[in-house]
Amino acid sequence: MPVHPAFDTALLQRYDRPGPRYTSYPTAPQFSAEFGAEALREAAEASNGDPIPRRLSLYVHVPFCTSPCFYCGCNRIITRDLARGEAYLARLYREIAMTAELFDRDREVIQLHFGGGTPNFMSPAQLGEVVGALRRQFHFSDSPSRDLSIELDPRFISPEDVGALAAIGFNRASLGVQDFDPDVQAAVNRIQSVEETIAIIEACRRHGMRSVNVDLIYGLPKQSKAGFARTLDTVIAARPDRLAVYSYAHLPGMFKPQRRIDASDLPSAEAKLGLLELAIEKLTVAGYVYIGMDHFALPGDDLALAQERGTLHRNFMGYTTHADTDLIGLGVSAISHIGDSFSQNPRDLPSWQSAIDEGRLPVFRGMRLSEDDQLRADLIQRLMCQGEVPIDALERRYGIDFPTYFAESLAKLQRLVADGLARMEPDRIVVTSPGRLLLRNIAMCFDRYLDKPACEPQRFSRAI
Repeated sequence: MPVHPAFDTALLQRYDRPGPRYTSYPTAPQFSAEFGAEALREAAEASNGDPIPRRLSLYVHVPFCTSPCFYCGCNRIITRDLARGEAYLARLYREIAMTAELFDRDREVIQLHFGGGTPNFMSPAQLGEVVGALRRQFHFSDSPSRDLSIELDPRFISPEDVGALAAIGFNRASLGVQDFDPDVQAAVNRIQSVEETIAIIEACRRHGMRSVNVDLIYGLPKQSKAGFARTLDTVIAARPDRLAVYSYAHLPGMFKPQRRIDASDLPSAEAKLGLLELAIEKLTVAGYVYIGMDHFALPGDDLALAQERGTLHRNFMGYTTHADTDLIGLGVSAISHIGDSFSQNPRDLPSWQSAIDEGRLPVFRGMRLSEDDQLRADLIQRLMCQGEVPIDALERRYGIDFPTYFAESLAKLQRLVADGLARMEPDRIVVTSPGRLLLRNIAMCFDRYLDKPACEPQRFSRAI
């Protein structure tokens, strides 16, 4: 199991450079419009033909939010018109039917996740209808390890609604909090009380959901150490099973809502580091395990147990315990990972709608991974999830001589090794305690696309 992260301010400042979060490799900017619906059909057919076809994970994107959070960089549409949700669902059902035809019926669905946007923009009844449509088209597993998860905005859901979601089958929930400080909430246009948030956490537990995650963000405007400490104490007292503590990336040129944030209100780089240090200190003292890439979990949580067993996985939904699956993305902007391919739906609603209305699979770009892509994806996956690169295992699996094949990457890594972020051993590369907070910097040494032009501009965020 990877060691706890050590906080080294000087190292963090030295390596604070933009880079991918590696929810995939290659990253989405490398996807090409040359990969279309027919390529997706071929990838699905090939995956059905595997000797033991993988189980399925489903992701459903709900793009609507009733109000804008100024920090947000997600694909979302601001509206209070509930009729837009109905129109969206009508097309989503058609996409579900078209997509399900690509996959053998006996392939089990072990995971379903609703993301956004704000999935609870839809009523529990509407969400139940979507789950029902998915159940009719796909074969859902009866395994106790099956996950049905949903992202919730506590401002727009009641404890009674949580009970309805649990009755549908949802057993995991993720709640956005970001910060409870009133000044911070006003600066980012997200007014959310402690009381309404705790009420939803308690409702999730009362109705039998086995896991609750809370999202926080550090580096927001008007954030202070004292205010963030109060938020952390409040959240820790609620004892969520998992936490994600994300770094705010201020990119107003890419994300229009962020232009509403006064840059002069943002904490300095030094102050932002102090917020991260505070979060790590409080959460580790409270007994949480650092999983990696901003994520923490209680020792008995499935994520922590999967990391101990070496079965942790990372994909577009973040860290997950379901590694050996094909991921099917549904809805605007959703991304699929089928076999050795990635594909993405249109990121704008009109293009997605047009494809559905014309009876076409809504694929606007993707890629088929080369052998080199698959090797590097495997390496980066192990690095991000287990904190090490098993040299011998990769040599055996891919038939390579590791030092020769990765000579250029290892040359880049030498500086990080010299700075104590990683350690070279005869049969593996191990991330050290100080390197745990700089996983992406280590992974970047093995990314062959970083110095090559992408199909679109890279949307990198800074390491911290």
